[in-house]
Amino acid sequence: MLTDVVENRFRLQDAQKKALARLKIVTIQDLLYHFPHRYENAGDQKTVEGLVAGTDAILYGTLRKPETRRAWKSKRPMSEAWLEDGTGRVKLMWFNQPYIAKMYQDGFMVKVSGRVEGKGSLYIANPEVERVAELPLGSEGTIFQTESDDGDIFAFYPESRGITSRWFRHAIAKVLSNREVIDEINEVLPEYILTAYKLPELQKALVWIHQPKKKEHATAARKRFSFEDIFLIQLARHRDRLATEKQKTYSIPKAKVHADVFLQTLPFTLTNGQKSAVDAILSDIETAPAMSRLLEGDVGSGKTVVAAAAAYAVVKTPPTERPSATLQVAYMAPTEILAEQHFKSFIELFNHLPIQIGLITSSGCKKYPSKVNNTESTKISKTQLLKWVKNGEIAVLIGTHSLIQKTIQFRDLGLVIIDEQHRFGTHQRQVLTQKDNLLPHLLSMTATPIPRTLALTLYGDLDLTILDEMPPGRKPIITNIVSKTGRTAMYTAVRRELDAGRQAYVICPRIDEPDPKKVETLQTKSVLAEAHKLKTKEFSGYRVEVLHGQMKPKEKEATMQALLNHEIDILVATSVVEVGVNVPNATVIIIEGAERFGLAQLHQLRGRVVRSNHQAYCYALTSEGNTTTRLKAFTKAKNGFELAEMDLKIRGPGELYGRSQSGLTDLGMEALKNLKMVEIARTEAQALASNDPTLRKYPVLKTALQHKMDKIHFE
Repeated sequence: MLTDVVENRFRLQDAQKKALARLKIVTIQDLLYHFPHRYENAGDQKTVEGLVAGTDAILYGTLRKPETRRAWKSKRPMSEAWLEDGTGRVKLMWFNQPYIAKMYQDGFMVKVSGRVEGKGSLYIANPEVERVAELPLGSEGTIFQTESDDGDIFAFYPESRGITSRWFRHAIAKVLSNREVIDEINEVLPEYILTAYKLPELQKALVWIHQPKKKEHATAARKRFSFEDIFLIQLARHRDRLATEKQKTYSIPKAKVHADVFLQTLPFTLTNGQKSAVDAILSDIETAPAMSRLLEGDVGSGKTVVAAAAAYAVVKTPPTERPSATLQVAYMAPTEILAEQHFKSFIELFNHLPIQIGLITSSGCKKYPSKVNNTESTKISKTQLLKWVKNGEIAVLIGTHSLIQKTIQFRDLGLVIIDEQHRFGTHQRQVLTQKDNLLPHLLSMTATPIPRTLALTLYGDLDLTILDEMPPGRKPIITNIVSKTGRTAMYTAVRRELDAGRQAYVICPRIDEPDPKKVETLQTKSVLAEAHKLKTKEFSGYRVEVLHGQMKPKEKEATMQALLNHEIDILVATSVVEVGVNVPNATVIIIEGAERFGLAQLHQLRGRVVRSNHQAYCYALTSEGNTTTRLKAFTKAKNGFELAEMDLKIRGPGELYGRSQSGLTDLGMEALKNLKMVEIARTEAQALASNDPTLRKYPVLKTALQHKMDKIHFE
């Protein structure tokens, strides 16, 4: 019954079928695990005359005059309507949601829930609307229930156009009333864990989370499923760790000796943080089992040099059975721009050493050094590159997702380096690390700020090293939030930097202007229009160019090279420059519509101008000049780690690490705010994985874990 397809059990309209597909609800089990995101108590129901600003309200009444218009100041598209009950009427307003007005008609009987805002003239901001079959009797807005729920608490679910919370409530109630379904619900968690942490058993928890009689039931059920989600991820990670430790790997006995040779050739001294990171990595790769380490370092902290030291130690080590050959290194980056940049960085770091370096992306292949000129790289065919990789001639291969193609075969892959590890799924990482008979060492790196609880959960199979020290001489970036009235002063300050020989970025959320006929399109700054405006007005006389994801790879490469050569003063771009772009002479970044970016993304963008010892500036502009709590945190945080913890408290970790890559549900994401829960789940998962790695004693748990892992890999 749990594996039955929802579509076969309910009469569904086409719109509902599509909505369930978007929500990835296929089976009855998927439906039961589609949990409410909030609850409403019947006691929250009010009449219009009883509304108070700053409170939540549930109202029943008649919808009047739904229409689309633009906000007076910001010109943002919005929907408006009025709700009338027996005591008066109140305005309903949906910002940036013009389609809402098209979904309802004048005279609809509705239930409205939302936050009461306003001074003097009250309104409901971005309310949820649900059609009802009848209105309260009488003229006083009498409270009533529209459904036959036994309790007074109503569950509200993540929805998609075409399906409502009302549908979910009734569908799930029907499922939970079916004895055959209930009998198939077998407990996932071991009984000793339920007892130790006072968690409700599965059947009871499913009823409590969907049909709570009181708030304590919903709280207990959510705690149970939060723990279950974290526990399953941790269990998978620790089983992976145990499996890794059993596999044979390459021995790098003189890693520290080789790395010292490389480090002595550098024209600068490593920071203490870099030295500690190098020591930890080299200690790992000198002995079995294979290294599994995550290097987390703030933007500009010098992770590439640390990775290069490890790479050099590996490529200077011959395989045991072929003393005249060399081990190989694969370096995977998330974008072509970043892969190209790492290729150039490795050439600079190794240009005085006899190391063959290859680059493979969807745009083509390159090799260093060229046979014609040993100080430069040259373009080569993919066929030739693959041949040299297979016979071991290419020691270091840098690329994007291209590296996991089946056509790429290494002779002796000793080390895999993955940059911006959170951008690659678990399955992609496994494919790359399983390209050889022996398991290569794995070094993952990220500059994306990760809260401690998230790192403990998602990277339970990795040892963690943190680079929290910047190279000497680096000055903190001066970050300012700029309102509409502050633009003139900002442009003056930017011109001073340009006149001093520096360069600047301007980041816009969109590539092109929206279709004026489509009011639904968000009114945000676009790259092309902003570049034209800056070129003809504020920065006429300066060299302004654009960069965005729709440009051809060769165009993007040429633009970035021109920026590096200082043939461009201002680069107007989308967030395509978010990761890894390294232009030391750029000291200013202007971020338009900053409120539309996540904090992690804002931090990455700001990191583009912390590549030298010159003072750097970041200007965060908001559409209406409104300084949100998030943006205040962005200006105050001293580093990415502090920012990550702030972001976790303010918004949760969803924007830091997507669900599809982590496998965490919304409840799992919510649980990451609870360090104690994460640590308990981690401890229990480690103990169970060590004592029963095959989960022989827990077949139901094993099945649930496999289902979770399959879902992550599929997404």
